[in-house]
Amino acid sequence: MTSDEWVILRRDCSAVAIPGGYALPLSKGSRVRIRQTLGGRFVVLTSLGMLARIDGSDADALDLELDSAGAPPTPARSAPTDPLEERAWSELRTCFDPEIPVNIVELGLIYGLSVVPLESGDSDLNIDLTLTAPGCGMGETLKQEIERKLLRLPGVHCAKVRLVLDPPWDRSRMSEAARLQLGL
Repeated sequence: MTSDEWVILRRDCSAVAIPGGYALPLSKGSRVRIRQTLGGRFVVLTSLGMLARIDGSDADALDLELDSAGAPPTPARSAPTDPLEERAWSELRTCFDPEIPVNIVELGLIYGLSVVPLESGDSDLNIDLTLTAPGCGMGETLKQEIERKLLRLPGVHCAKVRLVLDPPWDRSRMSEAARLQLGL
């Protein structure tokens, strides 16, 4: 969902500035245009020309319902009997770059995923994540989203995301589907 119409915020809400990654409080009565609704998050353009990311839990501030907010599907979209690695990859596909309407897996931002079995029967997940630009301030925000989503999966004890910038990301890391979607 994107719109050229201005939406008036119904209440104060928190946002994260893109690409700076810093907190950006938005006040009731502020005007925004919705630019992207993917992965249970909104990317909006403020009346000052800034991009900001609003969490789906604040959909009501935009006068939307959570279901119409592009909320991610239930955490375990694949069967709970599927291998944890498969379920983790599926969950990672619900995380989207805030400026590019493609998930982080298809963009090639995930450099690695490992499952470490524990004696308890649960597992730890270790993820290597990169960014499209080294100076992007959204790295910590993406890390937190990934960890939060992976921790919802049954059998996950801990999810650790490590930000890696070497080798640097470039367009060749994108899947064919992502390149087609972006017209590249």
